[in-house]
Amino acid sequence: MKPAKKLGLAAKRCAIVPIVAVIVSGSSRGARAQDKACSLATPAELQAALGWSVPELKPQTMPGMAASICMGRTAAGSVMLRVAKAGNQTGDKEAKGIEAAKKMGAQVDVKTFGAVTCSTMIPPANLAQYGFNTTCTVKKGDTVAGIEVTASTQRDMVPIEKLRPLAEKIANRI
Repeated sequence: MKPAKKLGLAAKRCAIVPIVAVIVSGSSRGARAQDKACSLATPAELQAALGWSVPELKPQTMPGMAASICMGRTAAGSVMLRVAKAGNQTGDKEAKGIEAAKKMGAQVDVKTFGAVTCSTMIPPANLAQYGFNTTCTVKKGDTVAGIEVTASTQRDMVPIEKLRPLAEKIANRI
C-alpha cells in the first residue's frame, strides 16, 4: 500500500471551496450582472436563513471571473451571493471536488431539489480553520446563481433545510 500523498496548504485551500461550484465562462455580462448578485437576497431574508445578521453585502470583483459576486462577513462567518453564465461542463468538476474533499477527510452531503442543488461540507479537524460550508445553487436557462455560507464554527453552520428556501427565492430573481 502506498503512503498517502501530503497536500500542501494551497491544495488544501483549493479543496475546501464550495462543492457545488459556479462554472463560469470567459464572457462578461457587464454592469447589469455586477448589480445582480447583491439583489438576490435582502438582509432580512439572509438573517432568517442564517440565524445571524450580515450587516452589509458588498460587490466584489474577481480578476478573470465573469461573474457578479457580493460578499459580507461577520464573526459568525461569511456569505457570498453570485450570478454567472452557466458553463458547458457536465458536473465532472464538481464530482472531482467532492472526491478530493472526501479524500481529505471532509464530510460532504449533496442534495438536489429540482433546479436547486445544495451541499454541506464539514472539514476534518485539521482543516476546521477554513470553515464549515453550506452552498445552494440554481440554474435557470444559461444563468447560474448561488448562495454560499461559510460558518466559522460547526455550531454556526447553516443546514441545507434553512438555506434551500432562500435559494428557491433566488431562482425567481435571476
